[in-house]
Amino acid sequence: MDRIRNARHFAPRLQRWLDDLATLVKPASPKDDASQLDLFGREAQSSPKPVYTSPVWSVPPSSSKPPPVSPYVAPPETAVPVKPRQVAPPPSDPTTAKRQLMVGEFILEYDLRRSTRRSIGFMIDDDGLRVTAPKRISIAEIDNAIRTKQHWILSKLKERRERRAARLQKPPVEWIDGAQLPYLGADITLRLLVGGRNRTSYNPATRELSMVLVPGATETLLKERVKSWYQQEAKVLFEQRLDLYAARLGVSYHSFGLSSAGTRWGSCTVDRKIRLNWKLIHFSLPLIDYVVAHELAHTLEMNHSADFWNTVGRIYPEYDEAKNLLRKRAQELPVLFA
Repeated sequence: MDRIRNARHFAPRLQRWLDDLATLVKPASPKDDASQLDLFGREAQSSPKPVYTSPVWSVPPSSSKPPPVSPYVAPPETAVPVKPRQVAPPPSDPTTAKRQLMVGEFILEYDLRRSTRRSIGFMIDDDGLRVTAPKRISIAEIDNAIRTKQHWILSKLKERRERRAARLQKPPVEWIDGAQLPYLGADITLRLLVGGRNRTSYNPATRELSMVLVPGATETLLKERVKSWYQQEAKVLFEQRLDLYAARLGVSYHSFGLSSAGTRWGSCTVDRKIRLNWKLIHFSLPLIDYVVAHELAHTLEMNHSADFWNTVGRIYPEYDEAKNLLRKRAQELPVLFA
């Protein structure tokens, strides 16, 4: 009886202890889990997708504490084969094309340029023949025009090759004290001096160009100084002659600048912008004036027709002799800045 009384006495306590234990181990219901936020701050769905974690950060179910965190170590770099980048060639100029034509016994190669001009034009320089033609003219018409002018073209190409060969055969100038340099159709003497700073002066009476250079100056610096002096002289003189002959012809030009072209002495655009090669300063004043008159005439006639040459003759009647003499003097120039 005593045991029965004791069991009845302890039964309520045992039941309360079992109820408390059941509350502690009760699993969370889906409704309780729905209030959590996922990685991007959105509310989780009632059936959330499984989340995969790195094994480094996962916690083994048998452990009550997270494992120690190891410092991050970058994986070793591996060489990844990279396909060489294909560099596209620069786009060709749609207005220019290289063509070949059988002319007599020769294969003539020429550059064809399309433009807005009204007729076919021919230009010959050290690079060969350049043909400029309107877009409306066919290739057959251009080829026929070349065949019609073939004797002139072939003779000019031969002359250009001979002039180029003669120019390259001339020995270059020695950049020493006493060297002779061409200036306005005659020679001047180069004088080299050493000083605290670079200076340049020219004495017309003695025809001496004095270059004061700092100790250790190189030949390259000397040549650049001489070229700069030539260009300064050319700019002043050419502008004076342009103004003089423009007044005689009764025209005006938009602007003037120097050029360093390899074979062209001057140019004039349709908007009257004139450029003169600074190397003209090597020649005598009459030859400079011929080129000045030539380019000013282009402000009225943008071609080399009879009307153009009549315009040149109005202000420079001896243009034909000057043209031939300029060609000859160009062959006689020494090599200065090769």
